[in-house]
Amino acid sequence: MTGPFDRVPALPVVIPIGLLLFAVLLWRLHTRQLLSVPRASVAGALAAYAGGILANTLFPVYLGMPRGDEPWTPGVALVPFHDYEFADALTNVLVFLPLGILIPLLLAYPSWWKVLAWVVAVSLTIELSQLAAQKLVAGGHIADVNDFIFNTVGGAVGYAVFMIPSRVPGLDAFVERFRWTQPTSAPEDVLH
Repeated sequence: MTGPFDRVPALPVVIPIGLLLFAVLLWRLHTRQLLSVPRASVAGALAAYAGGILANTLFPVYLGMPRGDEPWTPGVALVPFHDYEFADALTNVLVFLPLGILIPLLLAYPSWWKVLAWVVAVSLTIELSQLAAQKLVAGGHIADVNDFIFNTVGGAVGYAVFMIPSRVPGLDAFVERFRWTQPTSAPEDVLH
């Protein structure tokens, strides 16, 4: 790698992290005697989702700071709905929709506010990580309040989508096979 914009490739970093997360999630299911093919598929979806989010929100990472006439300043967009494209908003909604579906599968007693709290926490973590990555490793993304807003909307839409089959007789039993809790479990969250 040569030049001022040497990139750290995402896949050699993200794939091992995703595989490690998948192994940890399977181990967690196994130790709780909850391991099944449907639950393992949720673990796989979570690991792939986390890897995809990591690859697309923190990468590219540059080894060298840009050299030029202008100083390197962190990008932060704090004004909602200013200079923000509809396509970006739609993309953020679609990217966080799966999270709104996956989180309730992990919680013993999911409610809209618990799911939304997790979505907000994940989105805020991403935006703060992007800000930190700019300063520490010359990350290539900006922290944007609009991304935070539309990520949250996406998670809420995902939860609404999750609730549809969860409320339909017959389909609710199918959804239960993927949940990470047993019906007789105490009222505590798996993520707790």
